[in-house]
Amino acid sequence: MTQDRVMLLIDADNVSADIIEQAVALLLAEHGALHVRRAYCTSESAVQNQALFKRLQIKPMVNLAAGKNSTDIALAVDAIDLVLAERPEVVVIASSDSDFAPLVNRLREKGCRVVGIGQHGKTGEGTEAAYDAYTVLAHQKSRPAARSATAAKSARAPVKKASRRKAEVALPTPAAVPVKAPVEVPVEVRAAAAPPTGRTPRAERPAPALSAVDLPDKVQQILQALPELARGELVELQVAGERLRKARLLSRSGSSKKLLGQFTERFELLPAGAPTKVRLR
Repeated sequence: MTQDRVMLLIDADNVSADIIEQAVALLLAEHGALHVRRAYCTSESAVQNQALFKRLQIKPMVNLAAGKNSTDIALAVDAIDLVLAERPEVVVIASSDSDFAPLVNRLREKGCRVVGIGQHGKTGEGTEAAYDAYTVLAHQKSRPAARSATAAKSARAPVKKASRRKAEVALPTPAAVPVKAPVEVPVEVRAAAAPPTGRTPRAERPAPALSAVDLPDKVQQILQALPELARGELVELQVAGERLRKARLLSRSGSSKKLLGQFTERFELLPAGAPTKVRLR
């Protein structure tokens, strides 16, 4: 947890309500506080999400202008003004839109670390590369509960106002990722054919110890930059990206997820679908 001043700007017309809630929870867990929370949206979206904005203390910035990208332009103009006035160390843009790349570069020139949060299935490949770090969150659809005859009868009865409000705010929270204890890393054995009958199965034979000779040069360089992986520890992709850039294994705009994803037989990205951590297989 850091003590940086953090500013969250949300493209509320681009990401869903539960992605917004997951983003706020993720940033509070990482930084401890969000000093600026603003959501840029149309008046219809502001009314639809007013309960969410009120509960998460997000200030809606309603855009009444018509035309394509008008909300994006409003967010970009406000971002520059806020950076000059508030001087945050970290600016977080919650959007899957790749059009914010020029804004990201300008904010970086102002001395800010710019982080992106997007929605799984809507984020293009070019979007992640523009940011210093980027996290993709999976949209969690609510499942309708099974209704019995008694429940259907109760649904037709008047519902108390307090009960309805409670139902509105009962949104799912991001699932915790279990962390495995450090283990000795085995080397994958690739057999050209199945073992003869009576031979000890591979799963029952002790795995050979990992040595530098068994690894490609690129993997050895990555392990030198991230020694925690060799000890069986999980490493945040954000931290991995900073270390790999410092070791000149990753360009300034490169993605640690893409680099590590080239060696899936050695590195495992977790959780699947929206990875935020990496470990050695």
